[in-house]
Amino acid sequence: MARCFSKGGVAVITGGASGIGRAAARRAAASEMSVVLVDVDADKLEALRAELAEQLGPERVMAERVDVSDPGAMTALAARVEAQLGSPTLLMNNAAAFVSGGPGGILDDNSNWQRVMAVNVMGVVNGVQAFLPGMLASDRAGVIVNTGSKQGLTNPPGNPAYNTSKAAVNAYSQNLARDLRERDKCRVTAHLLIPGWTTTGDRVHQKGAWLPEQVVDYMDQAIAADRFFILCPDDETPNGVDHKRIVWNALDIVENRPALSRWHPDYKEAFAQFMDADLPTTNRSTSS
Repeated sequence: MARCFSKGGVAVITGGASGIGRAAARRAAASEMSVVLVDVDADKLEALRAELAEQLGPERVMAERVDVSDPGAMTALAARVEAQLGSPTLLMNNAAAFVSGGPGGILDDNSNWQRVMAVNVMGVVNGVQAFLPGMLASDRAGVIVNTGSKQGLTNPPGNPAYNTSKAAVNAYSQNLARDLRERDKCRVTAHLLIPGWTTTGDRVHQKGAWLPEQVVDYMDQAIAADRFFILCPDDETPNGVDHKRIVWNALDIVENRPALSRWHPDYKEAFAQFMDADLPTTNRSTSS
């Protein structure tokens, strides 16, 4: 059984200075793991480093201002972590970029697209390529968590750049999980974290949203249950609603419907009826 937070382990968390990453770092520290915080926000990094160092001791906390889109910087980081703390038992590729100055539309500034893809997709690839060799060589149990998004599954209109990047993270993570599964005696597993509506950053918490700590709790339980897809609910949207939305989106292909028919006026009534009905019985989890 894979464990996300294990006493004596090493957690490397990108996007670790705020939001879900910060909640995961605090959980790792509470589990008596050494912690490596990776972020580009120097002030938030230092604040969390100081907090965790007081709890764990300064020698067990590293705070690294690194851009995950830079493969050379990530490789150098992995070498520093290996030398000081050893290879990670938890690698959480959580850093994300959003579109700045626009909605990330089809004809949005190309630099926005380049940055979103560089961080959200290649940041995950760079993290795995930098740290996985050491994780495999250590022959210790290890967990890789890549943070995706429901927008990468159901593709709602409004931000194609972000949706496209998270769809790529979904595809990459599935291939990573298969690769690890087929390696002889491999003790490293991969998982896709799919948060729901979560209060992150400096946003004011709103009724219906989950706190980052709730997402981390759910992630920990799902990994202990050996789940690859960690589809988080929130207080507004239970898993059952997400399941139906995901199935409807997949049926666009099977039934040769228009792209994103959920938002097509000709399919508005059919979608509403689909959401009111029960899905066919499967072995899916019924948790909400």
